[in-house]
Amino acid sequence: MRWRDQRKSTNVEDRRGMGGRGMAVGGGGLGILLLGLAVFFCGGGDSLLRQTIRQQPTEQIQPSANQPGQANKTEDELKSFARAVLGSTEDVWTEIFRKNNLKYSEPRLVLFTGQVSSACGYASAAMGPFYCPGDQKVYLDFAFFQELQNQFRAPGDFAAAYVIAHEVGHHLQNQLGTMDKVTRAQARSGERQANQLSVRLELQADCFAGIWAAEAQRKGLLEEGDAEEAIRAAAAVGDDMIQKRSQGYVVPESFTHGSARERVTWYQKGFTSGDVRQCRTFE
Repeated sequence: MRWRDQRKSTNVEDRRGMGGRGMAVGGGGLGILLLGLAVFFCGGGDSLLRQTIRQQPTEQIQPSANQPGQANKTEDELKSFARAVLGSTEDVWTEIFRKNNLKYSEPRLVLFTGQVSSACGYASAAMGPFYCPGDQKVYLDFAFFQELQNQFRAPGDFAAAYVIAHEVGHHLQNQLGTMDKVTRAQARSGERQANQLSVRLELQADCFAGIWAAEAQRKGLLEEGDAEEAIRAAAAVGDDMIQKRSQGYVVPESFTHGSARERVTWYQKGFTSGDVRQCRTFE
C-alpha cells in the first residue's frame, strides 16, 4: 500500500504506555457497558480473536518481498501508517457522505498498549481492535498487527489497513443509527437471534471496508498483492476459522462476526460495487 505520501490524520490520541484505570461511563450511544458486553455490542470487529487464538501455539511465518509485515515496522512507522489509513478513510467517507447530502463526523483513533479506559468500559489488549460508540473512538494496540501476521497468517500492510477500515465501518453504523437499532433489537431477542444480528452488523462493516478499499484503489494507493492481503485477513478472522483453531469444531449458532466465506463475500461486494446501497446485510 502506498501510504507514506498520503495525508496523515490528526484525529489520533497516543496513549501508549499510559495504561488505563477504572471504568469509564459512556454518554450516548450504548451507555454504560461491562467489558463482556463491549465485545458484543461495541462493534468489536475482531475483538474476540485474541481470547481464542492465544490457546493455539504461535506459528511464525515470513512475509514475502511484496508483503512487508507490520510486525517489522518501528512504533513510529506504525503510528504514521495508522494515521495515513485513518486519513484516507476520512477523505473517502467525507466525500461519500457529501454526495448524499450528509456530513461525516470523523472518529478518533486511540493508540494504546496493554490496557485502556474507554466510554464502553475498561479494556485490555486481549480485546484486540474495537470501536466504542459511546465516545466515537477506535481503539488499537499495535501488538495486534503482529498477531495478525504470525498467528492469523495474514501479513501485509493492507491486511492491517482492512482492520482499521472495518472498525471505522462501525463508526459509520453508529453515525447512521444502525448500531442503536441493532442494540434495541438484540435487547428484545434471544441469544441466537442476537448473535445473528451481531453477524449482520459485522458483515456490513466488512462491506464498508471494501468500499473504502475500492476508493483507495481508484486513487492509486494499492500495490500488487494488496487486494489479496485484505481478503486473506477477512477470511482469517471468520468465526468458523477461529473456532476450528481454538476448539477444533464449529458451532454456527454461536457466530457473532460471520464465517470466513461471509466476511470475504461482503468485503468483496463493497470492493467491487463501491456502493453503500449494496451493503444490505440486514435484508
